[in-house]
Amino acid sequence: MAVYAVFALSASARSLFQLVTKASEAPVAYGLSALAGVVYIVATVALARGMRRLAWSAVGFELFGVLAVGTFTVLVARDFPDDTVWSAYGRGYGFVPLVLPFFGLWWLWHTRPR
Repeated sequence: MAVYAVFALSASARSLFQLVTKASEAPVAYGLSALAGVVYIVATVALARGMRRLAWSAVGFELFGVLAVGTFTVLVARDFPDDTVWSAYGRGYGFVPLVLPFFGLWWLWHTRPR
């Protein structure tokens, strides 16, 4: 959960700064980073409070987002003049955004009520 909290803070802060200071340069990229930040916040809160359905949804959406945005930014890089949290599968964040949802899903599966 600590990694989710760090990503929630870093993605949200970075995207907010980018949207405030240079939104016109890459509005889609910065908007996607803001979306990623919100998803990380929701996942963090849901995991911390045991809101399992919401956690499954948030982590699943996170996985979909990083795969979809990552693939799109690799195939059509010219449409993304600046990186997002999920672009190129999280390359700018050491690929942690690609690995993190798998760990989140594993944790949710491993800790499920029996």
